[in-house]
Amino acid sequence: MKKSYLADPNGFYGEFGGAYIPEILYSTVDSLREQYLPIMESEEFKSEYMSLLNDYVGRPSPLYRAARMSAKYGCELYLKREDLNHTGAHKINNTVGQILLAKRMGKKRIIAETGAGQHGVATATVCALMDMPCVVYQGALDVERQHTNVERMRMLGAEVRAVHTGNGTLKDATNEAIRDWCCHPQDTFYIIGSTVGPHPYPDIVARLQSIISKEIKEQLAQKTGRDYPDYLVACVGGGSNAAGTVYHYIDDERVKIVLAEAGGLGADSGHTAATIHAGSVGILHGSRTLVMQTPDGQIMEAESISAGLDYPGIGPMHANMAAQKRATVYAINDDEAVRAAYELTRTEGIIPALESAHAIAALGKMSFKPTDVVVLTVSGRGDKDVETYLAHKEMAGEYGRF
Repeated sequence: MKKSYLADPNGFYGEFGGAYIPEILYSTVDSLREQYLPIMESEEFKSEYMSLLNDYVGRPSPLYRAARMSAKYGCELYLKREDLNHTGAHKINNTVGQILLAKRMGKKRIIAETGAGQHGVATATVCALMDMPCVVYQGALDVERQHTNVERMRMLGAEVRAVHTGNGTLKDATNEAIRDWCCHPQDTFYIIGSTVGPHPYPDIVARLQSIISKEIKEQLAQKTGRDYPDYLVACVGGGSNAAGTVYHYIDDERVKIVLAEAGGLGADSGHTAATIHAGSVGILHGSRTLVMQTPDGQIMEAESISAGLDYPGIGPMHANMAAQKRATVYAINDDEAVRAAYELTRTEGIIPALESAHAIAALGKMSFKPTDVVVLTVSGRGDKDVETYLAHKEMAGEYGRF
């Protein structure tokens, strides 16, 4: 039987995954587990979902051959332009699907967590579209550094609740969202933004984001005459855009998978979010995965210039890919990411999100043949990060002198 890196029926990816949840949420999560596949595989759901992706989100997103970057790195580099989606990132692919799932399950209220704010904006957007109340939890630090996205969420009608516990980032926002869910399990649907959390969430998010790799196959076939690349490159925090990028290729050994996680000040510095490099097996937010933790199991604070990658865990799919050597993982430090963002901006006229900049920086750590086809997912646009880029332009080297 051929080995698969996708979830098994119990929600495990090798040794990672599962559902480790408080008793008060058991019936809610179990109900979701029983219903999600019959709903998502129904023709009615698929028809409405694809209609919204095409007519509302603006899919398919382009697969763009980056000529100047290709020449620089000595390969055929294609950028999957998720930054051109409605709301400016890949997150909308997931929230459109989960709001349809929530409606079909009879839920009346939506909650979400967000780091960089793109998932919060995408959740607020679909809640406005479907006329459902929405509460978004965001760490207080992220509220400050992603002010524009906070105002977008509020403009869309969402209530943004700043979380002041911990270091005020994504982990802490997720903690508060889970507490809310425990208090309102019957009527509330938690739209999780990444491939984290208890089963079936990692599988739900991966399936909804798999539209990315589905389109890559079709677009590559049209542009190159074959439907698979030599390399797939994506940034990874919780792992949603990476899961979507690799989904239809994960069991295809012809395709090399490269993941870029947030090194912060360095994977061994103690000031990092490079969970695959610095973590160990543990339980975080309902899933057995790799976690940055102390020897006695206390969760450590993740640190990264990127709010969307500032998380002390990783999705179980990606933990398993790393453990099984299916993926090569690079820890990209803050300065490397900023420099890569300026490089893409000056070379191709595309300002990427800080998250995506980590994936771009991974190109400099790789070596290619001129015929290699490389697909890199630009998961979001950089509007939200312009102030950060300007504040750290000294990291960009020659690109930062203007």
